[in-house]
This record gives sequence, C-alpha cells and structure tokens, in this order.
Amino acid sequence: MNSTIGNNIRLFRDKIGITQFELADYCGISREIISYYETGKREVNLLHLEKIADYLNIDMDLFLEENPSAINPELALSFRANELTASDREQISQFKKIVKNYLKMQTLIEDGIEA
Repeated sequence: MNSTIGNNIRLFRDKIGITQFELADYCGISREIISYYETGKREVNLLHLEKIADYLNIDMDLFLEENPSAINPELALSFRANELTASDREQISQFKKIVKNYLKMQTLIEDGIEA
C-alpha cells in the first residue's frame, strides 16, 4: 500500500500538535483507524481524507507530496484550544473552509481570472 498519504497525515498532524484521538474524534472514527492510515495498514477512505484535510486546513493534494517537509501550510491554531467539543471543531472547520475558498477566489481575481 502507498504509505505517502499516511506519512503525510502524520507529518501535518504532528506539525500542529494534535493527537490521533483528536483527529479521529473530529472525523467520527476510531483512533485505531487513524493509526492504520498513518502506518499504511489501511487505505484512507476519501471521505475521511477530505475531513482530515479540512481539520488540518490543507488541500487534499498535499497528502500526495513525496517531500512534504518542505511545505509549510498555513495551519490554524484554533484547534489547540483546550476543551473544544466535536461541534466546536466542526464549526471552526466550516468557517476555515469558507475563508480558504474566499482567499482562493481573491487570488484568481488578482491574477485577472474571473471566478
């Protein structure tokens, strides 16, 4: 199995200092599943990968990078707060998605391409 995706999940998760349990809780899966993804023992479900990318505030294509250590995505600190509920994390993730899409549209407009 391709362990690039799993390695990158672990790398980005470690960069923002969240546990497998926190990520699993957000995705609605067990911590063991996250462990299996990171070790390459199980292929990552596309829906889970999308939720993981949302939680980490990165584009899904970054999980395919062979050398992601050179990439320094703009990872938000909002999930580092103590005592966030799953609902809080979901709302923050949705807000971040809106902001990320807005910034992408602004970049397109600035480059002269109308969205």
